[in-house]
Amino acid sequence: MRLRFAFGVLAAACLLAAPLPARADVPALGWELKETGVTARLRGLSPVSRDVVWASGSGGTVLRTADGGATWENVSPPGTETLQFRDVEAFDARRAAVLSIGEGTDSRIYRTEDSGRTWTEAFRNDEPRAFYDCMAFFDRRHGLAMSDPVDGRFRILATEDGGRSWQVLPSGGMPEALPGEAGFAASGQCLVTRGGRDAWLASGGAERSRVFHSGDRGRTWTVTDTSVPAGDPARGVFALAFRDRGRGIAVGGDYRPGQQSPSAAAVTRDGGATWQAATAPPPAYRSGVTWVPYLPFAAIAVGPSGSDVTYTGGKAWRTFDGGSFDTVACAKDLSCWAAGEQGRVARLTLLRQP
Repeated sequence: MRLRFAFGVLAAACLLAAPLPARADVPALGWELKETGVTARLRGLSPVSRDVVWASGSGGTVLRTADGGATWENVSPPGTETLQFRDVEAFDARRAAVLSIGEGTDSRIYRTEDSGRTWTEAFRNDEPRAFYDCMAFFDRRHGLAMSDPVDGRFRILATEDGGRSWQVLPSGGMPEALPGEAGFAASGQCLVTRGGRDAWLASGGAERSRVFHSGDRGRTWTVTDTSVPAGDPARGVFALAFRDRGRGIAVGGDYRPGQQSPSAAAVTRDGGATWQAATAPPPAYRSGVTWVPYLPFAAIAVGPSGSDVTYTGGKAWRTFDGGSFDTVACAKDLSCWAAGEQGRVARLTLLRQP
């Protein structure tokens, strides 16, 4: 029997106490699938609460639910059927922005203020060499989007009016990219923010996987190598999640089916200045990761071959589901959601122990 996911004091205490070995008193997690009515691959996900969730993906698809996934409304912007909306960032039940990926003018940002009934094109890329991957907001006004390197440096786009307008930031504060280095538009989590000024972006595809950090809303950046294997265009860090300015998790691996992905997770305790390999990483490539709100050491990672949970701040992981998902995110009310191929969207549940 499935229980609705609402961690009470007892469940939270169990989560915090569990060091991760198999124990009967550790809550058993599962995904409760929600019928969306679409077959698009949904790589963008932004839960506002356990009732309001936005998702986006292939075929210009944007979905919205206001009843906890019981029903979904297709609110896709008209005329975008050829676009892939790999990231969506929702401010509330009415306002959201979506990012489409691709070379040249395929990279765009649309914004709605009326629950998706109408959309405004806020940005269309005019640089043929740019390929935007991810988008993230610090607050309701300030946000960033990132592109693969142009002229040897990652390209950063910024907004100060909630996504209504965007400007390309000067590249002088961005370290040089490695040959072949790029971001992965797999889950909308290759660029993340925390607090009012800190941002991190993840890379792969080069000799080393790296994480870049900015403490001034994208004006200047530092970069650090991670322990996640790279050395191939298909390998590197795919997603980041930060609990606060110090504690972060990176997940990734090799996205090609059947390829091994050892050391697919790493952790930092100093804001990304240094990274340490997880002692017991997920068993395969993972494209999305999120911290569980209010539970200091709990996080969830997902990928095409399964979902994993850590109760140790990312040091050790355990698989709890074998279904395919590309991205995962939690709302402030403790509701966690995942999305992926064939229109799959699910809410995390606490399973009754036998």
